[in-house]
Amino acid sequence: MNRIIVTGGLGYIGSHTIVELKDSYDEFVIIDNLSNSEESVVERLRTLTKKSILHFNISINDELELDRIFQSITPKHVIHFAGLKSVKDSEEKPYEYFLTNVAGTASLLNSLSKHQCENFIFSSSATVYGEPKYLPYDENHPTIPINNYGRTKLAAEQLINQWATLNKVSSLSLRYFNPVGAHSSGMIGEKPVGVPNNLMPYILEVISGKLKCLKVFGDDYNTKDGTGERDYIHITDLARAHVAALNYSKSNRANDVINIGTGNSISVMEIIDTFKNSLSIKFEYDIVSRRPGDLPKYFAGTDKARKLLKWKAESTVLDMCRDSLNWQKHYNKL
Repeated sequence: MNRIIVTGGLGYIGSHTIVELKDSYDEFVIIDNLSNSEESVVERLRTLTKKSILHFNISINDELELDRIFQSITPKHVIHFAGLKSVKDSEEKPYEYFLTNVAGTASLLNSLSKHQCENFIFSSSATVYGEPKYLPYDENHPTIPINNYGRTKLAAEQLINQWATLNKVSSLSLRYFNPVGAHSSGMIGEKPVGVPNNLMPYILEVISGKLKCLKVFGDDYNTKDGTGERDYIHITDLARAHVAALNYSKSNRANDVINIGTGNSISVMEIIDTFKNSLSIKFEYDIVSRRPGDLPKYFAGTDKARKLLKWKAESTVLDMCRDSLNWQKHYNKL
């Protein structure tokens, strides 16, 4: 049977990637301890993919259980999403972040080295770059992360690089920028735990009435309208990048890092105005002081992804906002 191992496969990015891979695999083997996901996603994935979905509720730190799984299910192809992902939490709980994101990756790699892994795709982050020395960030930009989340992602990348070289595994670390949006069906999307840290989930909570008002952190940056600008990428475009990465990894002996973004920056006010003017959705927002550590603007250099993966982002800002809104209407009923 043609199958793939997906750690963190019930999470936001993992679940969307599985849907985009449905034509490439007969079975998806998900390793996810539900620390930031829900078991109900399994049935939704079965509905969307019409494929076999196996879920193992274990931690990637549990090497004995990983060995047990890989003894019966050869991990020929692996995508590694499992990890903690809040910049704010990583500063407050550094031990947890290094334990999961670095030690957990080490446990996974150690287990895989005993089996027949051929291709390994890693979910990394643009936070590995730190303060921009120049824009857009390209893959040659210095990596000097300024928070523990970015430090754990960079350490994991370095581990993977060494492991892949020693074990002759083809590997790619994909450095994501800012994923937003949801699957067009409205069946899967981002469902944060507690008060969201990111813009789009926060907006959706305000629209739904769960939160009173969106806080816009600063309107005096040297940007197009004074608000912060980010490289927002639709989650479906990001998921499709994994399809392209796997295809490339299978046909090329790779051990590389690649940015996954749009190559453009979108401001906070552009997102707000898209909801207001294109979707007729209005909500309260307040301009408040800048947050310490926030960058005015950043976006990806995407030449490498275009050249090697033959991939580029295609969705518009309206697509991102419309699909986010569709998901918000759906998950309120879950």
